[in-house]
Amino acid sequence: MAEIAVPQLGLVLLVGVSGSGKSTFAREHFAPFEVLSSDYCRGLVGNDELDQSATADAFDVLGYIAGTRLRRGLLTVVDATNVQPKARAELVRLAKEHDVLVDAIVLDVPEGVAVERNLARTDRDFGAYVVRRQARELRRSLGRMRREGFRRVHVLSGTEEIAAVTVVREPSWNDRRQLSGPFDIVGDVHGCLGELRTLLETLGWQLHLDDAGRAIGAGHPEGRTAVFVGDLVDRGPATPGVLRLVMGMVEAGDALCVSGNHEAKLVRALKGAQVQVSHGLAESLAQLAAEPDELRAEALRFMDALVSHYVLDGGDLVVAHAGLKEAYHGRASGRVRSFALYGDTTGETDEYGLPVRYPWAQDYRGRALVAYGHTPVPMAEWLNNTICLDTGVVFGGMLTALRYPERELVSVPAEREWYEPVRPLVAPSTSREPSVLDHGDVSGTQYLDTAFAGRVKVPAENAAAALEVMSRFAVDPRWLVYLPPTMSPAPASRLDGFLEHPAEAFAAYAAAGVDRVVCEEKHMGSRAIVVLARDDDVAARRFGIADQGRGVVYTRTGRAFFEGELGSELVERAGAAFAPLFESLETDWLVVDCELLPWSAKAMGLIREQYASVGAAARVALPAVSALLDTAAARGLDVGELSDRVARRADSAAAYRAAYAAYCRPTEGLEGITLAPFQVLAVEGRLPALEEGHRWHLDLLGALDHELVTPTRHLVVELADQASRDAGVSWWLGLTESGGEGMVVKPDGVPGARVQPGLKVRGREYLRIIYGPDYLDSLDVLRSRSLGKKQSLALREHGLGLEALTRFVAGEPLWRVHQPVFGVLALESEPVDPRL
Repeated sequence: MAEIAVPQLGLVLLVGVSGSGKSTFAREHFAPFEVLSSDYCRGLVGNDELDQSATADAFDVLGYIAGTRLRRGLLTVVDATNVQPKARAELVRLAKEHDVLVDAIVLDVPEGVAVERNLARTDRDFGAYVVRRQARELRRSLGRMRREGFRRVHVLSGTEEIAAVTVVREPSWNDRRQLSGPFDIVGDVHGCLGELRTLLETLGWQLHLDDAGRAIGAGHPEGRTAVFVGDLVDRGPATPGVLRLVMGMVEAGDALCVSGNHEAKLVRALKGAQVQVSHGLAESLAQLAAEPDELRAEALRFMDALVSHYVLDGGDLVVAHAGLKEAYHGRASGRVRSFALYGDTTGETDEYGLPVRYPWAQDYRGRALVAYGHTPVPMAEWLNNTICLDTGVVFGGMLTALRYPERELVSVPAEREWYEPVRPLVAPSTSREPSVLDHGDVSGTQYLDTAFAGRVKVPAENAAAALEVMSRFAVDPRWLVYLPPTMSPAPASRLDGFLEHPAEAFAAYAAAGVDRVVCEEKHMGSRAIVVLARDDDVAARRFGIADQGRGVVYTRTGRAFFEGELGSELVERAGAAFAPLFESLETDWLVVDCELLPWSAKAMGLIREQYASVGAAARVALPAVSALLDTAAARGLDVGELSDRVARRADSAAAYRAAYAAYCRPTEGLEGITLAPFQVLAVEGRLPALEEGHRWHLDLLGALDHELVTPTRHLVVELADQASRDAGVSWWLGLTESGGEGMVVKPDGVPGARVQPGLKVRGREYLRIIYGPDYLDSLDVLRSRSLGKKQSLALREHGLGLEALTRFVAGEPLWRVHQPVFGVLALESEPVDPRL
């Protein structure tokens, strides 16, 4: 059985006369959505697949759909006759426009077979002359089809060969997504063999030497793979030695290598082409001339076969010599190769006569990390999930490697300056600070992929509202690595006099398969996120902030709790309070979730305007109403029921005033202010929010002994044990009856994707603040409240928060961290018309 291979990412043209079996072939070898039929497109635009007057419009539609699929990286098969060069040329152009390969599969059947098939079809009414004309056109162009831009032209002759063939998908040469590493990605070597050997040994590689002591390969005891970003040759003292070592590693499967512009030029020179002998090419040619013919021939074959870039680790890593914008990842065309080898130039030259390169990395927003070289810089630095590893070793700088996925940089110094640079090594200038949000990163409707909540939609109208808040009021975005999610209350209780009760929270988690929960005291304060570095140097290194102290304390909407000196003093107090955590967690920075107490410290204006005004009005109005009713009763009027109702309302109003007063206490500056920490969200290299259960967090934070810290009490409940559940209920009653807000019930451990991360169970008296003094008279109405929307929101925001922390700990660029952070704020914002 014959086998033909088509590109896994590309365009395939089925070519053959009407009746050659193209549609049948397509159905047998390709998925339904992969095939675009010209007949079907005629039907779409003309209600009749045979309406030849609709052909032009049909091919417009077909071209649009094909282009969209190719842009999205999907194999696309065009089922049309395609016997005319002009028709094929338009589709080949479309493939080149999207930088994909294009193959043709020609179904060459005898004319008689095609005519007979058409006569048997009730939906065809054209004569045999149509088939004969198409066959003539096919024969005239078949010999030159290979020169029309096709990667391959597969000609299947006769019905038997067509029926016996098997079609397989062939990944492009640059597609190595199945390789996950770990990798050591090495920057531009430029013939510096000594430094390369030193770097490999520093990375733990063991060199393989021949009898003459020359390095002919290397292996890593941990199974790591080296990836070279190109420019192995030119300028340096030992180009043949570098090639010998790298070729041996690649041949043994220990390394990959992409082509650099210097390899491309050296290949042309070795093939005898007229090239300008400059930029170190003369050194390579002279060094290779002194080597045996076998090495030169092997080096030429090796360099000539190098691909422009590699896509690795499931698409999360791309290695290209000069970098590669996201639209080109995994693609294959002349312009993709040109970009990968030379970068994107502006067409201008600088004062040294060298091309001015467009700073593509400033605008990069791709998911994949792009490692590259080409343009020497004094030190490798991250820019928008890209990193340039050419640190100018041949110019006296360093040879640098990136350890992936660890994202660690390892460098060795140059042994000397081997080649005088035309221009000094300077860091690339940036026209926009890459560490802050760009409007385009968050505006409009966004779909954010998270590992913890799937794909989360952030509507444009919510994003518009959040943008106003964040741009005007938020702390420096470099601190803003997390925003806390909303939390759903427990399902409504049916117990007399209760809207919320622990029994419903316990039952909900038991139904979700949770065995054990942690009941955590819910403090009535203001949610506070503490981001803290050990010292100012750590703040500058890890957060990029050198002039704002060593941390910040901000609200659930990203605003600083206190401005100026008061804010700085709070950070210093928090630093003293949390100092033991730096040692115990072996970290230089941390992010802690807290409540800032008392509630009145930041909510006094709200208390006076919204709560106290209601309480004061009730205190004045209800006694006056009661006195009038007493007078009416003395006159013999029947107002007993109304008097009882007013009395109940007076009692409710008194309870309402007592409820909010319980969370008010005098503060002066920071005097009287405390923090109640309950979770360590993130530290260097770790995510305790994901890795540790709630008891671990509460025990760790409960051991802090500082006047700023208010401990968070907690209780563990075994859901299969009724006595343990009863103990949890009793503990909650004790908290709420003594003036506490209530508790939060959380799974003991990291919850599943669809399990609520926490359910709040608030006390009877506290709920007067939320629903009003007389809410107990409306329990039946309140119990019918729908929690589905709130629960969905809690899950999505929780997932976004964890995604932001994960990205920050992994060292991703700040705009990537901010997208999920901004998403939380947007989902919490009231929608506004984004056109305003």
